[in-house]
Amino acid sequence: MRSASEDLTTQARIRDAAIALFGAQGYDGTSVRAIASSAGVSPALVLHHFGSKEGLREACDAWIVDEVMGRKEELARDGDLAATMQRWLADSARYRPSLDYLARTIVDGGDTGARLFAHLVDRTEAMLAAQTEAGMVRPSSDARMRAAIVATHGLVPLVLERVLAQSLGETGLSAALISRMTMPTLELYTHGLYTDTTVLDAAATALEGAPGTRRGPRSDKGAGDPNQDPDPPEGTRSSPAP
Repeated sequence: MRSASEDLTTQARIRDAAIALFGAQGYDGTSVRAIASSAGVSPALVLHHFGSKEGLREACDAWIVDEVMGRKEELARDGDLAATMQRWLADSARYRPSLDYLARTIVDGGDTGARLFAHLVDRTEAMLAAQTEAGMVRPSSDARMRAAIVATHGLVPLVLERVLAQSLGETGLSAALISRMTMPTLELYTHGLYTDTTVLDAAATALEGAPGTRRGPRSDKGAGDPNQDPDPPEGTRSSPAP
């Protein structure tokens, strides 16, 4: 009879094999038999542990989110930021199958990719909220949108790996390229891009009153109030003067 620890080891081996194959060949291009062969088990054992190919993919999705976002959360907790980043750069090859899986699933589209990206945005939003509370990150006018932008920015090197590497004289997302990206990325996040608020102010002016644009919570104030809602609920509009 198999022990619980043996079952966990087998599950991890099957999951890791699935992540590598799904990332390289796509979900539709990978069979349960191929995953079983790569993991050194029978197809029946794959189904025993995960129920179905879809159940295995769901387990892979959960693992990927925990692995990728867990590493970002370490950065939020760890007092020695330089040491944390050095560890990430040093073992980037170890996480390559997981990153390939993440990029492939999202690029392939469909409900699975959408769910995985939404989960990443959820975790990014929670991470940024914790960092904002700790005073590490500035507040945002739209925390959800900021989280989506940060999550998207993190995926760009994976999705555009070939053209990004070619534009910088590399052959792929190498350790050298990752190292080269580190400082400019953190400079951008830490210091920003523009030297003043000219572009921000111009955008705010252009968006003021634009359809579907609402800056801040609704305010059903009366006429003349500087915070008056431009589109108050029905029944609260003031009547025009006679």
